[in-house]
Amino acid sequence: MSYPPPRYLKDHGIANATYRSADAPPDLTIGVKSRVGYLATGASTDGQFGLYRWDMAAIPNGPGAHFHRTISESFFVLEGTVSLYNGERWLDATPGDFLYVPPGGVHAFSNNSAAPASMLVLFTPGAPREAYFQELAEIVASGRRLTDEEWTELYAKHDQYVAP
Repeated sequence: MSYPPPRYLKDHGIANATYRSADAPPDLTIGVKSRVGYLATGASTDGQFGLYRWDMAAIPNGPGAHFHRTISESFFVLEGTVSLYNGERWLDATPGDFLYVPPGGVHAFSNNSAAPASMLVLFTPGAPREAYFQELAEIVASGRRLTDEEWTELYAKHDQYVAP
């Protein structure tokens, strides 16, 4: 394996780093179950990756088993216990535990513990996941119940496919 081709070709570096304070408020709240911090979006990283902090209340929550065709997804547990599904079994992941899911890999997550939990979620390359998260928040806020067909359409629009 080698380094990719250069993306920056000038002879000198520039000051262009992005900083986000740990006490920054969440960018999105999904009902009472989840708060999401957009640490680095695909747009802000020129499509390289998307990194999100996912804080979950002590309420079972999270998507069912699914896969993505175009992106990988990684999980790094920061606090609490997060149930991670690796396509074969559920694992109770605790701080420092990590799960990488390549494109096509079946996975899911949930906070099934009786305490809040937090994790980092990394997508590569940097797909526009914020639109998907926002749509979920709007559905939850409205109390709207989607049909199976509507869920399938929403998921397909955002490269998310229910695992059989």
